[in-house]
Order: sequence, then structure tokens, then C-alpha cells
Amino acid sequence: MYIFRQLPLLLLCFFIPFSAAAPLHRGAPASRWFSATATWYGSPDGDGSDGGACGYGSMVDVKPYRARVGAVSPILFKGGEGCGACYKVRCLDRSICARRAVTVIITDECPGGYCSGGRTHFDLSGAAFGRLAVSGERNQLRNRGVIPVTYRRTACKYPGKNIAFKVNEGSADHWLSLLVEFEDGDGDLGSMHIKQAGSSEWLEMSHVWGATWCKNGGPLKGPFSVKVTTLATAKTLSARDVIPANWSPKATYTSRLNFFV
Repeated sequence: MYIFRQLPLLLLCFFIPFSAAAPLHRGAPASRWFSATATWYGSPDGDGSDGGACGYGSMVDVKPYRARVGAVSPILFKGGEGCGACYKVRCLDRSICARRAVTVIITDECPGGYCSGGRTHFDLSGAAFGRLAVSGERNQLRNRGVIPVTYRRTACKYPGKNIAFKVNEGSADHWLSLLVEFEDGDGDLGSMHIKQAGSSEWLEMSHVWGATWCKNGGPLKGPFSVKVTTLATAKTLSARDVIPANWSPKATYTSRLNFFV
């Protein structure tokens, strides 16, 4: 489990604007397989993270995230912009590993050990790591510790789910913080905007950390429409009046839309 000391969200929103982040790299998720290494953490058949650096909290312990989560090295975490991206990971040792790949969702960052030094590394939940093995060899594979793997981006799929926005604790009429959930397709976000009631202007939000974005100013008046743009392919989706006028902190509001693939 990786535990990160987080500054108060309000300070982060002021001092880490999205425009200060590294330039976005456009283009479709890669279909090529690339080399990496992998380990596992948590209990042998467990879900891995209890929360994680992306900010999904207890959602990682339930479906559709459950047992499919993974922490990645900084090269894939991208300062939090890689949160929500989905990857297929495949073990290379045919003496013990199955030919199938497992699909994992990035919910956490692993900053040290095998994840340091610019390496590309996946630290998978015990359950996801075990699924790389042939039948009956899961424990043997776990006992090997670090293994060579290949990986590639893949479309995220959340059947029956639409994009949802959780209003983070502490949000008020001069500061709105949103966590994005269940984004089909690319899975990651490159930018996010909100539009207030009675306005035609889209206001750009700042990337705080992980899958969390915020907007300072105001007073901000709902209902709010939300526009999200993916990082990988710059696809855009707008959810009209998805957050009602009587919104409340810690509530989650689900849109009627998604990037269906």
C-alpha cells in the first residue's frame, strides 16, 4: 500500500494550476507491446490498494475496480494524469505464465524500489498478479517477486456505468473540487471545464492531483455543466447540468453519458 501525505486541497488548487503541468501528448493509446517489470502487493488474493494516490478512496475495493487495480512508476503515473488509464499486462515466462493478459486500472503510484530510476514498472494487486499464472501456479508466480512483463494501453470499459463526478469534501461556493469516476475509453483526463447556471462560458479547472480537479473563484452558482477532455486522444464529452443547484460536498452525481467504445 502506498500512502501519500497530501496538502490541503485548497492550497493545492491555488499553487498547482493545470497549466503548469508538463505538456500534453496527444495521440491514440498505443497498440504496441512494451517491456516492463511487475511485482505485487497487499494480500495474495487481495485488491491491492486501500485508496491510493489517484484519490478513488474506497471505490478501489468494490467492482468494477476491485482486484483490477495497479500502482505504476512515475513514468506512467505522469504526476496523476495517468490515473484511470487501463493497461493490459502479460507475463513473459511461458513455463509458469498463461498466454492471457490481465487488464488493470491505474489507481496508485509506486515511487520507490523497482519503480524508481525511470523504470517502467507495475505493482499489481495480489489477485491481478496471480491471474498472470497458469492454473495451479499462482503462488509459485507470486514467490518469484519481480517478473518481466509486456504491457500496452487498452480501452477502459465500465459496462452499465456512466461518467460520475464526486464533489470533494470542503467544496463551497468559492471553491469547487471534483473527482471523476468511470470514464470509458481513454480513461485519463487532459482538461476539465465547468459552466455555471445561466452562463455560456466554460471555466477551466485546475488539475489538483490524481483524478481530482478544482475551480477557485465565484461565487460559483449551480447547476453546473461539466466538460471533460481525454489526455490520450483529446476526445470531449459535455454533461449538461449534471451537478444540481443544491449540490452538497461528498455527494456523487452521475451523468447520462460516457465515451462508449
